[in-house]
Amino acid sequence: MYTAHPDRYAEMPYRRTGRSGLKLPALSLGLWHNFGPDRPVETQRAILRRAFDLGVTHFDLANNYGPPPGSAESALGEALKADFAAYRDELVISTKAGYLMWPGPYGEWGSRKYLLSSLDQSLSRMGLDYVDIFYSHRPDPDTPLEETMGALHTAVQQGKALYVGVSNYSPELTREAARILAELGTPLLIHQPRYSMLDRRPETSGLLDTLDELRVGSIAYSPLEQGLLTGRYLDGIPEDSRAASDSPFLNSDAVTEELVGKLRTLHEIAGSRGQSLAQMALAWVLRQGRVTSALVGASSPRQLEDSVAAIGNLDFDADELARIDKIVKG
Repeated sequence: MYTAHPDRYAEMPYRRTGRSGLKLPALSLGLWHNFGPDRPVETQRAILRRAFDLGVTHFDLANNYGPPPGSAESALGEALKADFAAYRDELVISTKAGYLMWPGPYGEWGSRKYLLSSLDQSLSRMGLDYVDIFYSHRPDPDTPLEETMGALHTAVQQGKALYVGVSNYSPELTREAARILAELGTPLLIHQPRYSMLDRRPETSGLLDTLDELRVGSIAYSPLEQGLLTGRYLDGIPEDSRAASDSPFLNSDAVTEELVGKLRTLHEIAGSRGQSLAQMALAWVLRQGRVTSALVGASSPRQLEDSVAAIGNLDFDADELARIDKIVKG
């Protein structure tokens, strides 16, 4: 029988999400790649238990996480039943719908039929009555935004979601989504963009400025840039890495000699801060408080512990930031 650590809230900082009353941990656990039938169940449960013991109260999913699609939600459902039944009100659980989940014309994108059907399926897999946050995972170019946002609003009205968010939306679409939701009476809580030291689009596109203006929270995915910022690529491409397998998310062509040189220099800066490259990369995303939380994955409790240790130094001086910018931007 799992009993949570009594000091689980002692170290983790919690940040208010936009103008809402909801606080998220600075680091949240994403269940994207390591929670499927190809991973030992006990390892999955050990990661979740260790996360909660370290104050990571937010578990982030999507309907298609696995592989195969749906398996991450099913795995979490089993863990919730086995370990976290007594702690449900201390957890923030989010899921998303938008990418391909089942065959046919109703299995992806942003229609009302797909989003609400998907949410029902997600709740069934996780054994929950509601999720804390339900996202539109990507904008649908062929469905009116009013329909997509209306479906999110309905999920809240039905009591199946407490808050709603969007992911991968442009600043312009985010602004319009927030307007529609405000008129319906369901505020836009949060945006989930891809953001890292190597991917500055939320800055350059004006998304972070838009979120600041709208007072909407943000949670960054891929803050370690698919593993490039973990230190695994300091000597090239490891045989067992994502790039070596030419994953659709990171292929070997992306790992150039120039990039490896940049990673080595960033690693040196991290060392001068008393951090690993991964820890500095997470701290960089969380600097200045503009990002509410950063999503990390974990294949073991130890890897999770290494990520959480980043909260020990979230501050950068002007010289460090300038050096990082010079290295990344060339």
